[in-house]
Amino acid sequence: MVERSDRAPLLDWEEVPSAEKPGGAAPGLSSPSNSRALSTCTAPGFGWSSSPGGPTPGRSVSSIDGCSALIATACNSVRTDEELRPDKEQHLSDTGPREASLGDRMVKWEEKDQIVSVFVVTFNTRSGNMLEWCLPKDMDLEGVEFKAIASGSHRVTTDFIYFRKGCYFGLACFANMAVESTVERGARMKSVGILSPSYTLLYRYMSFLEHQVRLQLQSPGHYSPLEAFYEDKRALLPPSGDCVFTACPANAWGAAINHSMHPEMKITHPAGCMSQFIRFFGEHIMVLWKLALLRRRILIFSPPPVGVVCYRVYCCCCLANISIPGVGVAVPEFRPFFYVNVADISALENELSYVACTTEKIFEEKKDLYDVYVDNQNVKTYREGLKPLLRLSTADREKYRKLTEQRQMLLYSQEENGDCVSSEEDLFILFFLEQNNRIFQTLTEVAGSPDPTLTQESVRAMGLDPHGDRLFLLHLLEIYGYDTLLVSEQLCCS
Repeated sequence: MVERSDRAPLLDWEEVPSAEKPGGAAPGLSSPSNSRALSTCTAPGFGWSSSPGGPTPGRSVSSIDGCSALIATACNSVRTDEELRPDKEQHLSDTGPREASLGDRMVKWEEKDQIVSVFVVTFNTRSGNMLEWCLPKDMDLEGVEFKAIASGSHRVTTDFIYFRKGCYFGLACFANMAVESTVERGARMKSVGILSPSYTLLYRYMSFLEHQVRLQLQSPGHYSPLEAFYEDKRALLPPSGDCVFTACPANAWGAAINHSMHPEMKITHPAGCMSQFIRFFGEHIMVLWKLALLRRRILIFSPPPVGVVCYRVYCCCCLANISIPGVGVAVPEFRPFFYVNVADISALENELSYVACTTEKIFEEKKDLYDVYVDNQNVKTYREGLKPLLRLSTADREKYRKLTEQRQMLLYSQEENGDCVSSEEDLFILFFLEQNNRIFQTLTEVAGSPDPTLTQESVRAMGLDPHGDRLFLLHLLEIYGYDTLLVSEQLCCS
């Protein structure tokens, strides 16, 4: 007898990650503490406290933006191919003769599908971008038609776009097909997308969306695969209509905290996201690193395709990771907006810190919306106080040299020894994580010493240039609340 599967039909294009052991070592490289955390996160129920002189933590995770994407990733470190079904699910607080293991409970937590909407957007020669179809029907998708088909997309045949819609993250796959139709002016353009509370799992459905947009171009109006997908993957929205909040249960967080904790996107760019990012910006990634650590508003301009630029947004976010408990909880979250257009102007006006990308050149004129504007490889600012930070210091060049050497050693190891475990992504993230931890560990130690004065020696211990990085250091002390520290007069301007 053939066993009936509980998996919905027509979902053969989903990319499902391989299973990992809960609490096991993270794949690839690992830091001494074996943890990676965004600086803005406080573990629910853990009450992390700072060392003397450092900022004082005073909040826990309360929204899906920023930290909760990290939490979802920490929970997602345990994966399995079998779907959790409502009839199999047990309440996490239930206890029986034998309590479920922590690993099992984390697996059940992670497997809950979190797709809140699926939609099709089309380009109409008379009306422009239009929302053609969506589920659920009452979902507020106003403006999504301009995110799923980016401005200038008619110049490319395929693309993918990460974006934000309110408190949700979206992924849409776009395709442009030539047709013999005077009404469509020789081209049919559509995009198929989804919304989720976290961007870290959207990559699972990239292949499915790419396949579906091709089907929509060839057979417009055929929505049954998308309907089946939504029924299988949908998240249950609260009655209030508020955003879904996904967080690990407190007793699962303890194990997850020692696993891979940086927010991750599965990289599908053929050249590799991190290596492409390093080659594209060269030593100027050190400038972006400082600006990211200072939580500046960074806007990246590039013409389509948008997908590779969304990866640059992700890479910029990875520059600002800190894993020292209590550090950074009082500073603004460095939030990825991914692709933005003119409809996002009002939202960006209220943001204190973000990184985003756009294909619309008009943003360059909106100088009050950003602190730093990145056009191709040119990093520029109109704020006089930030202009000195665009110059590379001696320490910046030395750090870039070390990063390049480590990357070359990794590539050699992969080629000669068949090392398939270590990855450039891990190397890249850990390099800047350890650099950031080194800075804040030194600041905390100096702040707690009898003489809380930063000297040339302590600045060098952070891996910074006492002269060339003086302004960066002063900004850092102000933003992260190290106001009890004194700066030695020896740290004069270069």
